[in-house]
Amino acid sequence: MPTKELSAAEMHLWNIVENNPKKIAKMSIVKLSQYAHVSTATIVRTMQKMGYSGYTSYREALKLKNNFSSTFNVLNEADDKIRSVITKNEIEMNNTLHNLNYSTIEDSISMTKQAKIVYIFARGLSESIADEIMVKLQLTGKYCEFHSDPNIIKTIANKIKPDSLVIFITLNGETEELVSAAKILNKRDIPILTFTTNPSGKILQFSTLVFMGYKSKTNYFPEYEVRSRLPLQIMTRIFSDAYSVRSGFFKNI
Repeated sequence: MPTKELSAAEMHLWNIVENNPKKIAKMSIVKLSQYAHVSTATIVRTMQKMGYSGYTSYREALKLKNNFSSTFNVLNEADDKIRSVITKNEIEMNNTLHNLNYSTIEDSISMTKQAKIVYIFARGLSESIADEIMVKLQLTGKYCEFHSDPNIIKTIANKIKPDSLVIFITLNGETEELVSAAKILNKRDIPILTFTTNPSGKILQFSTLVFMGYKSKTNYFPEYEVRSRLPLQIMTRIFSDAYSVRSGFFKNI
């Protein structure tokens, strides 16, 4: 039973998803929006009224309830070792999407809109992800800077103005210069948006909003710190694409 009464549009949507479980289980929220001729906001509201945190949690519950297979055709052709590599990435992707919080996405968009300047700090392999976010935000007209040099990061942290937003991209949330900068910014009441995969990372205590991804324990390069950045890539892409939509830069959804 719904936790709240459904509107006509919401009831229309709910009837569609209930009557087409196999088809719905494979659809993204955008595809469902097009299929049912309702907005993505209507989908989210409907799922929340029906007791789910959002569309992703509903779809995961649907798969479990009906025991739908989420495997890919390539898994049928791969040997055990390659299959484990593919499955690892699938698990990281699915669990990261499951961790997403709708209000965090909307709040991060609002903070970005309000900021006159957006600073992005990242180190190591996360730098390419930071560079991609910077380019995408700049394309929407937002003034944005990306810094990776540890000395510059610490210096700038003391000079950033309150009307700015700082985005940290850090896989483990423990990188010393990033944590130090976040601590400085926190004391100065500068809003911080963090993308990470470590729920125990030191940087979390200084962050205003956090996107928490899922990191697999498996590392195919054990002698080096080159763990998968897939969770960070998924979350930052969702953030930047959602910002583009909400800012009116992309109008085809």
